[in-house]
Amino acid sequence: MQLSPQSGSSTIDQARSQFFSNGILPAGLVSETIARSWQRSLANGVQADNKQAAFTVLSQHALHDLTTQNHVLLENSRPVMENLYEQIQDTSSMVILADKTGVILHSIGDMDFSNRADLVSLRSGGIWSEEIQGTNAIGTALIEQMPVRITGVEHFTTANGFLSCSASPVFDPYGNVLGILDVSGDCLASQQHTMALVRISTQQIENQMFATGFTTDIILHFHSRPEFIGSLYEALAVFSMDGKLKAANRSALLHLGLDRYRYQQVDFTDLFSLRFDMLLVQARQLLKLRTNNGVPIFARARVPLATTRATGLQHGTNSRPTDLSALEALNLGDSSMRQAIDRVRKVLKHDIPVLLEGESGTGKELFARAMHVCGMRSNRPFVALNCAAIPEGLIESELFGYQEGAFTGASRKGSIGKIRQADGGTLFLDEIGDMPLPLQARLLRVLQERSVTPLGGRESFQVDIAVICATNRKLRDEISAGRFRKDLYYRLNGLIVSLPRLRDREDCLRLAQIIVGELTGSEKSVRISPEVLELMERHPWPGNIRQLHSVLRTAIALLDDGDEITPEQLPDDFLDYFNELSSPSVAGPTNGDGTQLNLDTLEATAIKKALHECGGNISEAARRLGIARNTLYRKLQNHSLIEGSH
Repeated sequence: MQLSPQSGSSTIDQARSQFFSNGILPAGLVSETIARSWQRSLANGVQADNKQAAFTVLSQHALHDLTTQNHVLLENSRPVMENLYEQIQDTSSMVILADKTGVILHSIGDMDFSNRADLVSLRSGGIWSEEIQGTNAIGTALIEQMPVRITGVEHFTTANGFLSCSASPVFDPYGNVLGILDVSGDCLASQQHTMALVRISTQQIENQMFATGFTTDIILHFHSRPEFIGSLYEALAVFSMDGKLKAANRSALLHLGLDRYRYQQVDFTDLFSLRFDMLLVQARQLLKLRTNNGVPIFARARVPLATTRATGLQHGTNSRPTDLSALEALNLGDSSMRQAIDRVRKVLKHDIPVLLEGESGTGKELFARAMHVCGMRSNRPFVALNCAAIPEGLIESELFGYQEGAFTGASRKGSIGKIRQADGGTLFLDEIGDMPLPLQARLLRVLQERSVTPLGGRESFQVDIAVICATNRKLRDEISAGRFRKDLYYRLNGLIVSLPRLRDREDCLRLAQIIVGELTGSEKSVRISPEVLELMERHPWPGNIRQLHSVLRTAIALLDDGDEITPEQLPDDFLDYFNELSSPSVAGPTNGDGTQLNLDTLEATAIKKALHECGGNISEAARRLGIARNTLYRKLQNHSLIEGSH
């Protein structure tokens, strides 16, 4: 673990002095990672006392070629980077993606910090290999091939001493380094939990790399908790048709106790207490297995279409039993979610387009993935595209594909696009309301004709896809404003399903407990204290489930060795809501004599008003107040209002 700039700066200064004066670095003054990197930087001839960093930035032409080569990595990373930036916004920081040589491909950052970072070429095209910059998180993580944090004067060059950087390698499904995800910021404002956020975000990118490809292989989706199969946190292992392990994500390696450098000589039967041929027979069913080291898991296999036909599980036939466990796993006790699940179950066999409505962060993609897993196309690809996360100029080529030479910088091999990637399976279009109007017309034509013509091409390709769309906008309002086509709207909304806001859900605390269990894994048991549960019930959750996940992830990162989340671990922006409520400036109305009403009186008044308007119906009053029913019962008792309610 690296030393913080506050507690260890004098120690690091002492280490630098001895290292650069006489080439000696006494043990214990810096971590072994830093010591190795300093030695490499010195051997590479990097100038440590250079206060003016070399302006090492690729030309625009070279950067364009590099981003084209890394389009798959960029495509899978951009949405995750945006979500990560939401967690660190306004902390004088930026989120950075670099390629496998240390060149920055893309970044998102606070303007005040981005201007300072630009002075040391910490921007797109900047080269941050150790050979050029010396010890730094991006370059050092590439060489060490593990997460690295470099803070302040731990950087080799003086010019980079104002930075605090946390970086983690991004591996492809075969264990090869694709690039680096990094958060860099002002070392005087560094956050303790940043590395944990980076590592989890890296895992999300890696998992998404399994979404396409492996069409002739068997993919085992598994986890110790069945509700997380189909989510970004599931374990994924790819097997050839003869049972050889070909690829695995980090969660799978952890579950199976494997080393990513030496795992590809393993058979299925070396890992699980089940014959491989029996796995094929039971494909798509939710299985209860044990690993050969005794760990109980739940699993579902995705097998090639030819294999399912050979075993009698014909793709697309009504004779196939539908496994609804993935959808049922989302039913944690909320009546609105129960209603949404029940409605979707009735159309799963009919390929009716579904439009998911809901605020940002309500879990629309997770719901869509569950629909796919439970539907008739579960053994075929699930391909997602966020229409708001990709620049307008790139959406057309990403969605429809392109031919060789279709535009400047196009890949020599062309690209089949998301629609053809989803052939036989499900295409999920998130934030469909952000799709540009000209592309809406092209999408409508594809859905009507069931064929797609790549950009710059003449040949059309037949496609068979189920379509699920999602939006946090009211598309009828977008139609009235001339921003969305009415004919496309009616093509996409075979069934409209509304997902509830977190503050309206009755299962918020149950959901929080499940997320904690997923974040901590089976190695550690973490509780949520009653005080925190009370705060969660009262919070309005404007960011919905995404915000809940972020709050709990931060709290766990700050937990150290404890086993209970208390208010001390909650992030400041979560607690700010309650601080504002207690502020005199927002304390509210006054009594007739001019004295201010206290919060208890205001709360009791609000509860009385809600009960009166709802005719004493507890459930409806709780929904209007934005709290759980059990919380309302407790508040009724506290305010002696329990009589007359039901």
